[in-house]
Amino acid sequence: MDNISNWIDVHASFTPDKLAIIDQQRQHTYADLAKAINTNAQMLQQSLDVEYGDRVAYLGLNDVEFICVLFACARVGAIFVPLNWRLETPEYDYILADATPKALLVTPDFSHQVISLNSAHPKCAFVLQDVGCKSAAQTGLWHSYSALLRDTRAKASSANNYKAYKAHNAHVNLSSKVIIVYTSGTTGHPKGAVLDQNALFYNALNSQHMHDMSNNDIILTVLPMFHVGGLNIQTLPALYVGATVILHARFDPQHTLTAIGHHKPSLTVLVPATLSAMLALPQWATADLTSLRSITSGSSLVPTDLIAAVACRGLPVQQVYGLTETSPIAVYQTAQQAKTRFHSTGLPALHCKMKLMRANGEPVTVGQEEVGHILIKGPNVLCEYWANPDATVLALQNGWFDTGDLGHLDNDGHLIVDDRAKDMIISGGENIYPAQLEVHLNGLEGVLEAAVVGKKDAKWGETPIAIVVLAPKSELDKKAILKSFVGQLARFKHPSDVIYMSVLPRNVMGKVQKFLLREMIEAPVKK
Repeated sequence: MDNISNWIDVHASFTPDKLAIIDQQRQHTYADLAKAINTNAQMLQQSLDVEYGDRVAYLGLNDVEFICVLFACARVGAIFVPLNWRLETPEYDYILADATPKALLVTPDFSHQVISLNSAHPKCAFVLQDVGCKSAAQTGLWHSYSALLRDTRAKASSANNYKAYKAHNAHVNLSSKVIIVYTSGTTGHPKGAVLDQNALFYNALNSQHMHDMSNNDIILTVLPMFHVGGLNIQTLPALYVGATVILHARFDPQHTLTAIGHHKPSLTVLVPATLSAMLALPQWATADLTSLRSITSGSSLVPTDLIAAVACRGLPVQQVYGLTETSPIAVYQTAQQAKTRFHSTGLPALHCKMKLMRANGEPVTVGQEEVGHILIKGPNVLCEYWANPDATVLALQNGWFDTGDLGHLDNDGHLIVDDRAKDMIISGGENIYPAQLEVHLNGLEGVLEAAVVGKKDAKWGETPIAIVVLAPKSELDKKAILKSFVGQLARFKHPSDVIYMSVLPRNVMGKVQKFLLREMIEAPVKK
């Protein structure tokens, strides 16, 4: 196997008529998928001049084209850059400047978000997946995805030999970089975590072991695939084993519950916020869930009452721990373990190592509830942060990735995650780093200084709260501060409230004591 796109070709040889993806009323067999991947790979090489190591960005909801372009990049040695469709134009501008893609493929729903960036990135070909935006197409700002594919198919047809015309790059192997996933940056800008093909391969093996996954499984994917959670916990592993993927464009609780009854999936992934939305439906108590073997959940700490509520319907919730930088599967439970271990996350993955370290660099003791920093090592760990060698060196020490999270081990060596990286906020499964919001707040006229912390929220898990110190004589009101985020940062990052203070609490080194701010906003209101 010289690259992961061969997974699809092999399944197309063994089971060509087997359904690979069901995508918004369309059905794609493994033979269909193999041909589509090859056509996309040819199109990248011939029409967009994509070469080994070039980046190809993608902005759109979950669909089969997302999968095809990813595997096409793997085949030709390009690097796929999935973009979070919840971001705003300035955020896309930063990522495009950082990744410098050769091409950006965009679905019509999001063309308005990025078309203004065309002139700022002249070396990037802007490709519209549909000519629905006629005004944009007529101005020549967009290449037509469908036209590029038609031209490619015509050339392949004239060659009269599909296999001879198969896209190929002799330099590609499993050590080739294949995807850059941008994570919210602790310094106010996102970092691009680079994963090679080997990482996706071993992550698939870890998932196969975790879920006891086989080609008989039907996987329901409702989480966005621009995150490794939606893409790598089950979706790509399912295609590795030759299973069938039911692909929803985006999560909707009612549609998800309906799909479980209709398509009879055996596995799915839901973060706590989406799982809570499902449980809130009146139909949850009587819905047919008999096809499901388990539900996998992670991204943030999974509340035990949520696990218990699902268990009442006879389903275990398999907890998984990991980060973008670990592909993400690093620690998990099997379905059998999940039935009795509500409070622990599990054991290190089949092809992964974990250690918990004290601040002095010594390992923590098993079973003593001694908290340590969680470190992960394995072929599933990132190669680097894109164009950021300093961050790479800080994150990787002798191959060990420092997650920044804290945990302890029970008597059986199972990981119990005690806390996340201290400043990060996880809201509805999305990572929010306060520094990015603080950069924006501190740039507002009338703001002297600001800090952002997370507050517990019944629906989202957490929401960001802005604590602001106004400059003397400033009359900047709460409404104006909240409105200033519109069009600048993704909606899920916007603070849910603004609190004014005369001064921020700081320690003797001048560092803002965010734990005091968190205690303040969580404290009950005195009557």
